[in-house]
Amino acid sequence: MNKNNNVMKKKIQTLLRKALLQDAKMEYELFEYELKEHINYWYKGLKADQEELVFAVTENSGYVAMVLITKDKIIYVNEDAREKLAQLWQDSYKKNIERLLPMMADNLVNNIISVNGVKISSGTQKPFFLEQKLLP
Repeated sequence: MNKNNNVMKKKIQTLLRKALLQDAKMEYELFEYELKEHINYWYKGLKADQEELVFAVTENSGYVAMVLITKDKIIYVNEDAREKLAQLWQDSYKKNIERLLPMMADNLVNNIISVNGVKISSGTQKPFFLEQKLLP
């Protein structure tokens, strides 16, 4: 990774941290521009992989947007998505997001939307992060 990408990755990671952990505002227009058109595709993947939910995060020009899709195809956007994910992950939310931030920033610096699948652990019945998917 070159120096410019490293600087951009750090900037993106800071923006994601603010949006996902510090309750910064997200942009609905960015959701419409970059995420909305992929909802059906991600939902099909969620069903095929038997996941509880999938969430995607993007960044563009300093703005962040997020979408969360449940197995019942309930769609949460931006702050509502963040709130729903925090509700589902409860005490693990901060730790899980911190763990995901570097991967999400790495995807975004390479112009790849960060898409993350979540399954239920049969032992605990609590949602946990399963895998990160790449949009083709």
